[in-house]
Amino acid sequence: MSRLPLQGLLVLEFSQYLSGPSAGLRLADLGARVIKVERPQTGDAGRRLSIKDLWTDDSSMLFHTINRNKESYTADLKNSDDLAQVKQLIEKADVLTHNFRPGIMEKVGLGYSEVIKINSRIIYGAISGYGTEGPWKNRPGQDLLLQSMSGLAYTTGNAKDNPMPFGLAIADNLCGSQLVQGILGALIRRQKTGAGALIEVSLLESLLDFQFELLTTYHSSGKLPKRSKVNNGHPLLHAPYGIYATANGYIAIAMVDIKQLAKAIDCNDLMAYDQQVAFSLRDEIKSVLAKHLLMQPSAYWLEKLHAKDLWAMEVLDWERLTKLEAYKCLQMEQTITTTQGKNITTTRCPIRINGERIYSPKPAPQLGEHTEKINEELIGNG
Repeated sequence: MSRLPLQGLLVLEFSQYLSGPSAGLRLADLGARVIKVERPQTGDAGRRLSIKDLWTDDSSMLFHTINRNKESYTADLKNSDDLAQVKQLIEKADVLTHNFRPGIMEKVGLGYSEVIKINSRIIYGAISGYGTEGPWKNRPGQDLLLQSMSGLAYTTGNAKDNPMPFGLAIADNLCGSQLVQGILGALIRRQKTGAGALIEVSLLESLLDFQFELLTTYHSSGKLPKRSKVNNGHPLLHAPYGIYATANGYIAIAMVDIKQLAKAIDCNDLMAYDQQVAFSLRDEIKSVLAKHLLMQPSAYWLEKLHAKDLWAMEVLDWERLTKLEAYKCLQMEQTITTTQGKNITTTRCPIRINGERIYSPKPAPQLGEHTEKINEELIGNG
């Protein structure tokens, strides 16, 4: 793509682990120049956080997946000379992001009130775990902890199951996406008015927003949502919504009229129910359906359901998914070669612009890899 929409913008990323770096990744994919400002010797703590005990070069595979397409600049913010150089970078920056606990950036003189004295047009993006006020503000903002105390762990699994977290860092990824939304909105306003902005998001607020259906229902009814006893898919939705075992695998069935479903799969026992009792008798209906679906393989049921245009799909793992033509035509993979020559297959940016996919094969930087270059180019004292 000849010109990405954020080309020419300079982003300083003081973020670590997942939430802040995921925002920086998206900004970089869209064309921004993203410079990670890291501690000398140790760098972003995400460099040492491995997934499945996988490492690439001297940094974890996790670091490489979330920090491709960026540059690395080392600076000790407690050192007056390094801090002075960082402030010179801030003078030239369009965006600054961090995900430190409240008060950390203020301690080193880089809180928003100080930064806007250096650059009044800057968009300052801050991620916290629980907001900047209240008794939880200094608690660790870690994804599993946020999922657990936000109520999200009671949406997955069946009614008798223990609280169950998502199998991925949903809070970090959602929060990073919302920071990007706020930054883009502020950049548009700055283009019109010249004014910078402070954009604040938190992991907790991101997960609460993620559960807007559940919370709105709770506030309206005063009752906690309950997971189905069997085949739970969504605590607010009626039968048959859920995942069901078949003779050789699993299928997912979404919002489907009970009578239409019964006819499509020739289930006489299911014909005794209609849509009026689809929620009140949810578990009973699901139990009848689950027993019937065990009689034939997934392909048999899907053929019948799709013939009636009913919403159902097979449950796939990644090994099967990636072999399918429907997956291959998306072209979601890209290969990145690290500075030490190792190839990593990862996902591309999911956004298309004017029909073009966005690929960003530039690898994650080695710690401090671009410090001298940035000093020469942006500060003039290489």
